[in-house]
Amino acid sequence: MTAISAVAPRLPGRPWIQQDWLDVVFVHWRVDISAVAQHLPAGVRPDTLGADGVDDGTTTWVGLIAFQFTDTAFPPVRVGRVGDFVEVNVRVYTVDDQGRHGVVFLSLDAGKLLPTLGARAATALPYWWAHAEFRRPEPDRAAYAMRRHGTHTRSVVDVRIGSRIEEPTALETFLTARWGMHVHRAGRTRFWPNEHETWPLHRASVVHLRDDLVAAAGLPFALTELEPDSVLYAPGVTTRFGLGR
Repeated sequence: MTAISAVAPRLPGRPWIQQDWLDVVFVHWRVDISAVAQHLPAGVRPDTLGADGVDDGTTTWVGLIAFQFTDTAFPPVRVGRVGDFVEVNVRVYTVDDQGRHGVVFLSLDAGKLLPTLGARAATALPYWWAHAEFRRPEPDRAAYAMRRHGTHTRSVVDVRIGSRIEEPTALETFLTARWGMHVHRAGRTRFWPNEHETWPLHRASVVHLRDDLVAAAGLPFALTELEPDSVLYAPGVTTRFGLGR
């Protein structure tokens, strides 16, 4: 396996969109590659790494990621408050034949309708419109709650933020330093690169978790009833995306 760097490679060209991602909560479970392989587009395969940071060729990861989008811009034009919303997504980890490590999004629930429609049209990503909100019940907690409109599908994740991680482990880098996404559109799989500063990661622990999104995405139904194998938090980064290739 090609090593994953905590430092983003430079974008090949100018960014087409820029966003701040704030109060990012990463919740992850270990799964066998057979649980995710059927959900991947042509040209990519599950990216693998064991909990001990050693690649066993069979262990991959499912992520439930919640955060706030703010200050969205299509440089140099900023879109204002219409680009500020909460998102909760389900993602899995991929690598292609060129050795590019990325993610595949199985679902993305966004708290505003216009960005949901725009993102679906521009990227073909599986965005859903949801009622979604962020709360900080205590200074050291970050809590998200969402409900997908027109359904009973919900997700609630509340974590307590711990100490800053000075030297992330190989696994923590693997789960967070993903410098692109693999997207299937019009019969082809493209890699959309992104860059941002190195994640300012903190350890975290679950206060409360109830999730329907992972099962709704077609992953093992009882997975989110298990204790997560990794919980992390980051106060935020400014992210830039290049065009898909």
